[in-house]
Amino acid sequence: MFDLSGQVALITGASRGIGEAAARSFAKYGAKVVLAARSSGDIERIAAEIRDNGGAAAAVTCDVSSYEDVTKAVQFCVDTFGGIDILVNNAGVIEPISRIDSSDPEEWSKVIDINVKGVYYGIRAVVPLMLEKGAGTIVNISSGAAVGALEGWSHYCSSKAAALSLTRCADKEFGDMGLRIVGLSPGTVATQMQVDIKASGINPVSQLDPSVHIPAEWVGEAICWLCTDAGDAYRGVDCSLRDEDVRKAVGLV
Repeated sequence: MFDLSGQVALITGASRGIGEAAARSFAKYGAKVVLAARSSGDIERIAAEIRDNGGAAAAVTCDVSSYEDVTKAVQFCVDTFGGIDILVNNAGVIEPISRIDSSDPEEWSKVIDINVKGVYYGIRAVVPLMLEKGAGTIVNISSGAAVGALEGWSHYCSSKAAALSLTRCADKEFGDMGLRIVGLSPGTVATQMQVDIKASGINPVSQLDPSVHIPAEWVGEAICWLCTDAGDAYRGVDCSLRDEDVRKAVGLV
């Protein structure tokens, strides 16, 4: 069990999958949770379910490709729960999957807006508040795609490589000022993204049997673990949930 009592966590892309799982894990360990996503329906429902189970949760509509939206979400955390201690930059997309020569430049750019700018906007918005307190944790959801090229994933691989670079840069700038900035590479997770990948039929990942994907709940637990002192070992780098030692440390079976 991890003690995150009193911590305030903002999670982007919290309407399903990893984001939803993280929100539920944070609440379980005593954190106050703000769920952010582009549409309000699911995050309002999840927040209500967390409150019904005795947790503290609220929802805010936020498009991470808009810096104004991100700053408003951060201010919502401050107004609702008195501050912000943890940011989970989880919002990310992979559609449309396409080879470069047939890709749509406009759609390719939208992925960068969400997967790269969204991470930068989140860091930019919360760091001044965290520096005031001299403490805070930022977890950027990464991928093996950050360091490996895959057919049809030029947008996703490029965006995750950029997110890893942002983790490294933010750690270099703020790591000695009380902030913990880490990345988490979860491997393949049983979410809608894997359904979309399989439907594409492009590259070896689409050929994986669904049984090999880990549950989103494992990732939620790992995110919480990285927000404790255990996360210090992964400052400025991606922690891989494929690592059996990491899984054991988190308490995953």
